[in-house]
Amino acid sequence: MTVTGRADRSGSPLIRRGAVAGAVAPGRAAGHTPAETAALLDLLTAARPRVETVTVGHGRDDASRAAAQAFVRSWEGAGGTVPAIVDWPEEAASWLRPARRFAAGDPDAWVVAGTALGWAQMSRRLRHSTGWEPRRTYGFACLGDVRVVELAGPATLEGMRGVAADGSAWRIGRGLITYYPHPGESPR
Repeated sequence: MTVTGRADRSGSPLIRRGAVAGAVAPGRAAGHTPAETAALLDLLTAARPRVETVTVGHGRDDASRAAAQAFVRSWEGAGGTVPAIVDWPEEAASWLRPARRFAAGDPDAWVVAGTALGWAQMSRRLRHSTGWEPRRTYGFACLGDVRVVELAGPATLEGMRGVAADGSAWRIGRGLITYYPHPGESPR
């Protein structure tokens, strides 16, 4: 696959280094905020059907790891279950092993934190090799960035939702990210 989502000769979902250099800067995950964690809990508790089990995934950078740990503490503190916590590298040969671990067990939802490039690589492998569903996936602010959609390809993340650092929400659809401000405000 290429950044545009077209298959290359190998059929691999791996984003080639040359495609990344020519597309967008991969970005770094910023530290999470308490508003993000609270907003993720709100999104998940409002979801229908009801969400009880959440598999958490994160990149191996410090900010992503801290965001995932904060979410796990909050989710379990609210009575939710986290059957698995899976991390993935920024660069790898295929991401197959972490993708299979992440998608295993059919949780009600997935929560993710990571860098644009790391999550794009992981999500492409998930779509290519597992039954993972982006519409059941929720991300931290670090993933509510058009660079993620550009790198992963628009159909890869269709339906994924998440929150911004201020607690507002976003959703990926039709290759775009729509940002939803706090309740009572219009989308931007």
